[in-house]
Amino acid sequence: MKKSVIVFLLIPLFLVSIVSFAQKAKKQPEKQIVQSDTIAKADLKGYPVTPFKDTLFYVYNKVGSFSAENRAKAISDKVKKLYEDAFFVTDSLKIIPSDISLDITYENDFVVMSILEADAKSENMTAKAIAERNFTAIKRAILFQNENYSLLPKRLGFTALLVLILGLVLIGVGKLFNKGSLYISRNKDKYFTGFKYGEINILSPQKQHFLAMRLMSVIKTFVLILIVYLSLPILFSIFPATEKYTTTLLRWVLTPAKSAIMSFVAFLPNLFTIIVIVFIFRYTLKVIKFFVDEISKGNIKVDGFYSDWARPTFNIIRFLMYAFMLVVIFPYLPGSDSPIFKGVSVFVGILFSLGSSNAIANMVAGLVITYMRPFKIGDFIKIGDVSGVVIEKTALVTRVRTPKFEDITIPNATVLSSTSTNYSANTKEDARGLVIHSTVTIGYDVPWRDVHKALIIAASKTDFIESTPEPFVLQTGLDDFYVAYEINAYTKEPQKQPLIYSSLHQNIQDSFNEAGIEIMSPHYKALRDGNKTTIPEDYLGNNYETPTFNINGKL
Repeated sequence: MKKSVIVFLLIPLFLVSIVSFAQKAKKQPEKQIVQSDTIAKADLKGYPVTPFKDTLFYVYNKVGSFSAENRAKAISDKVKKLYEDAFFVTDSLKIIPSDISLDITYENDFVVMSILEADAKSENMTAKAIAERNFTAIKRAILFQNENYSLLPKRLGFTALLVLILGLVLIGVGKLFNKGSLYISRNKDKYFTGFKYGEINILSPQKQHFLAMRLMSVIKTFVLILIVYLSLPILFSIFPATEKYTTTLLRWVLTPAKSAIMSFVAFLPNLFTIIVIVFIFRYTLKVIKFFVDEISKGNIKVDGFYSDWARPTFNIIRFLMYAFMLVVIFPYLPGSDSPIFKGVSVFVGILFSLGSSNAIANMVAGLVITYMRPFKIGDFIKIGDVSGVVIEKTALVTRVRTPKFEDITIPNATVLSSTSTNYSANTKEDARGLVIHSTVTIGYDVPWRDVHKALIIAASKTDFIESTPEPFVLQTGLDDFYVAYEINAYTKEPQKQPLIYSSLHQNIQDSFNEAGIEIMSPHYKALRDGNKTTIPEDYLGNNYETPTFNINGKL
């Protein structure tokens, strides 16, 4: 027979033994309280004799300097001594008369108590009747205690049996959990396929399997500890010295459990209210999101509202609706009206206000930038000294990737306070493109038409330059020694500006070399005939002669 089957057979035996023992422990001796319905002296206070749990009788009178309370305690102690006597004989307990009292003695020399005439008058009974009553109560109490609490070998046997059964139960429960874990591991490909929310992979199959095994381990540990804990009251109830802890141990578990269950039951109406509120807000957002998606796709057009505003506007609306939902739900949360909960909420609010000033400034700046529309993701921009492609826009920062593939994070507050240049704004299909430009300075001795021609040829040979509109040249300055020529050309690839400029400069060098034009800005430092004009000879007639040096003046 398999061990698991043995364990299942022992579990009913364990439960039966628990029930039978609990029923036996619940049996109590009949109330041994015997007192007169009429007390002669109503002003006397009775002190109970309680060697065990129950009151056997009361003592009303003192004897000399021995008060009634001390008499009751002394009698209780003597009855306990008789119970603790391992060789107690019932027949040795007797009532023996003396000169002034009736004594309840054990083996004739140990006086348990004495009944005086004063005791008889106090209870309006005869001394003999009181002695017989008390004798019977003491005898029955000791016999009951001996029968139920003095059987040490029997108690040890019960303890050993319960420990054995408890061990078997723990082993059986542990093996059941181990088999469950083994079954899960063998069929992990069947039950664990990962968890995704939309396109987000939240849990991989391996992680899901790991969490399931960890959960099984936690549940196993909890169940084993619970079994041991619930078994302790049964073990403690076997011995009188530890029996008082039984109720305490059960109360530690049952009181919090009862409180938690009753609190949850009381919270159910509020829980259903919260569920309804969440349901309403959730589906309201779904309706709003439908219109947002249509506006974002261009299917719905609103005058003055750009399609790229749809998504950030929806994020703002969603945030405000969630905030409003929390405000509505807050009064229904358990403990929301407690001073501690309110104090913690205020404290967290103060910390958030003091520590998030910069974050809030960046969030506001990000919101303003969104509706200003200075750039979009993918645009090639320049903010301050940083140039690159916008790769990410968040509520707090803007990230730019430079041509050197450096990712630079710029706070939105800095973006808003700085001047930004968008090189991609006019590079769409229906736009002319971005004008790139470069300047060269050539001396006055070179005809400007030759320079223009060489620059346009260089631009036309450059990659990523648009042929239409055609490149053009501007003369931007007539300086003392040279003329400044600026070549302008259109491109729709602003993110490739470093490459375009490099290629353009290479082509300018080649084109000027082919045209025989030196790219040098002349600075005249040698002596020369200042009478000769600097106008190119092509503009001068064939009869032009350089004027001679003359001095005209009157002495």
